[in-house]
Amino acid sequence: MGLPTIGGYTHFPLHPMPACSSASPALPFAGLRILDISQGIAGPYCAQILWQQGADVVKVEPPDGDWGRHVGVLRGAHSALSIAYNAGKRGLCLDARSPRGKALLGQLARQADVLIQNFRPGVAARIGVDYAGLAADRPELVYVSISGYGQDGPYANAPASDSVMQADSALMVANQSPDGEPRRIGLLMADIATALYAVQATSAALYRQARGHGGTHVELSLLHACAALQVNDIVAHAIAGARVAGPVSAPNGVFDTADGQLSVLALNNDQFARLCRALDRPQWLADPAYADNASRMARRDILHGELAAQLRQQSSAYWIERLAREDVLHASVRDYDDLAAHPQARHLGLFEPLAQPGGPPLPYARAPGLPGSRSLAAAPAIGEHSREVLTDWGLSSADIDALLQAGIVRQAEQPA
Repeated sequence: MGLPTIGGYTHFPLHPMPACSSASPALPFAGLRILDISQGIAGPYCAQILWQQGADVVKVEPPDGDWGRHVGVLRGAHSALSIAYNAGKRGLCLDARSPRGKALLGQLARQADVLIQNFRPGVAARIGVDYAGLAADRPELVYVSISGYGQDGPYANAPASDSVMQADSALMVANQSPDGEPRRIGLLMADIATALYAVQATSAALYRQARGHGGTHVELSLLHACAALQVNDIVAHAIAGARVAGPVSAPNGVFDTADGQLSVLALNNDQFARLCRALDRPQWLADPAYADNASRMARRDILHGELAAQLRQQSSAYWIERLAREDVLHASVRDYDDLAAHPQARHLGLFEPLAQPGGPPLPYARAPGLPGSRSLAAAPAIGEHSREVLTDWGLSSADIDALLQAGIVRQAEQPA
């Protein structure tokens, strides 16, 4: 079987958008080809945000699929994680363990404008898609490598996950309980932060390429991303030494009302005065014991006890009106259903319906600050667009048929 010969491109090549694409030409990355061979969260979410900005993203999966499909809450052949971070992509199922599959993956990689992978160091070279090999043929390629600990060094081959990284990067200590117990943040924070840094670095590399400076090997690690995420706390630790758990001002906490909970805080004297007016507490303003934040922190338990007793006497709506009138820092403690009902969320259209097979539409929040938008599309089944992608990327019908017959490529059954 012959595979197409791939020609070179000048900087920032733009390819015709596939027929099924709903990307507006005005989106910044419309026409950009991204080959996403990553799995899990950090790489896939990076690619998905670039999709939101107009790129044609091809999600390459092995026959068993991205491991992220099988983690957490499931709907059919997807998890919530898999849906969230792969929505809109086109799915190609390719078995790169065979010589023919490996060759095909290499051919596709040499057509991509951006390749995203998050294998352990050395794996990309074994399957023929390492940066050095591809850049020799495609010097304009933007190649994104995401790893746990970096490409070399004593921990380069250590297994990494979000929980491992939260522990190893001090994120758990940053989220410690008031009695000093390290706690995992209840989001996949290490992976998500890495994805966001990866998007920024990839965009910068594409800008560099557009200015005629060639391709770039963008290298990120979860460890580095988590350190960058905590730069303020790390600097504060270097200045002050031991980190103190808990709030840095008083009052500052979550308090019960008659029918809910409110977060209420004051960060400086002016904000404390506003709170005193909202609560009709002129005696607090006149008390030298509450004259500044340091004094209030020293008497935090007493202050919080009095505030808690007062807030329990009325409803959340009552206190929200009083606090808002004085411009006090406060918010209801909301769950996800409450967030969807938030008046400002409705005003902004924060959640859009994502039509994903297997159930009703799902609420989807786009990445913020992106110019324009494209219609949301479902996350693909394994190999849902295999034939379509290979046709768009230059393979003949006969070649595609041969790959399918050999089991190198798989095409998912199309929905009836």
